[in-house]
Amino acid sequence: MSLRDVGRAVGIDPSHLSRVEAGARDLSAASLIAIAAVLGHDVSTRLYPSSGPRVRDHIQVRMLETVMAAAHPRWHARLEVPVYEPVYGVIDIVLQDRLTDDLVSGEGHSALTAVDAQLRWAAQKTDALPSARGWPWTDAPAAPRTCRLLVLRSTAAMRDLVRQLPETFAAAYPASSADARAALVGGDRRWPGDAILWVDIRGAATALRR
Repeated sequence: MSLRDVGRAVGIDPSHLSRVEAGARDLSAASLIAIAAVLGHDVSTRLYPSSGPRVRDHIQVRMLETVMAAAHPRWHARLEVPVYEPVYGVIDIVLQDRLTDDLVSGEGHSALTAVDAQLRWAAQKTDALPSARGWPWTDAPAAPRTCRLLVLRSTAAMRDLVRQLPETFAAAYPASSADARAALVGGDRRWPGDAILWVDIRGAATALRR
């Protein structure tokens, strides 16, 4: 069918359809469904489980910047790492230790709104890390040791939340925050395991809490 025929059938100006084809304009969902019906197709939308868009807010970006700025040169950072199987999602940051090849899969949150779901989703994405392109980013014969990192904004509300759920957070992130910070900023300490790092944000200043 020509653009003119399609446009006439769905009530859309053919010149607009031409711009849509060229990528210069968008279609509403209703128009897309109408065009699909005229062309003999069905439209399907698939929703993947996720805790939110890739970059949730500017605070999260500043938190990850703080982690990377504090990291010793032994750490190589990869941002926004897509994983595909068994779940589809994007890991906020993956840190790779050049000394040990350890991988640290990190999620940053300026606020936690659904703790169980967010912790579970972080664990699922970490488990899917072998499906990332380029995995394991090393020539070592053995699969790298993989740990999880939760980067939280240090606010009174966030600290109170973690204190109210001590067993939940201890089970998900049992390693010491102090040990994780020491491994991140130092040149010789191995990453201690699944851990939380806290970031202070006060105006334009940010800092990794000790």
